[in-house]
Amino acid sequence: MRQEEHLLQAACVRYFRLAHPRLALCLIAVPNGGRRDAVTGAKLKAEGVVAGVSDLLLLVPRGKYHGLCIEMKTPQGRQSEAQRRWQQAVEEMGYKYALVRSAAQFMAEVEGYLSGE
Repeated sequence: MRQEEHLLQAACVRYFRLAHPRLALCLIAVPNGGRRDAVTGAKLKAEGVVAGVSDLLLLVPRGKYHGLCIEMKTPQGRQSEAQRRWQQAVEEMGYKYALVRSAAQFMAEVEGYLSGE
């Protein structure tokens, strides 16, 4: 994860935990990125790591959705093909997926989701 995405995600998680302390443990990060050696990569794959999984998972059902999957991107960032495939798969299974490019967008997505919009 690039530094700009890291800072954005960290700020968003900090906001969420302050705004929703009761749900704080339901927002989790998926440490799917980063450089790894081949042995570690193979072990993680064997353990179930899947390419394209979103950066954050909010494990709170709302309305017709089972949960909210959040992919963090900079304003210039683009989804990979694996991320697009994973998005399609989880949306077909009843999860909401959001591509977020700013803290304000994160807040709007999360608050809208939690209020059932």
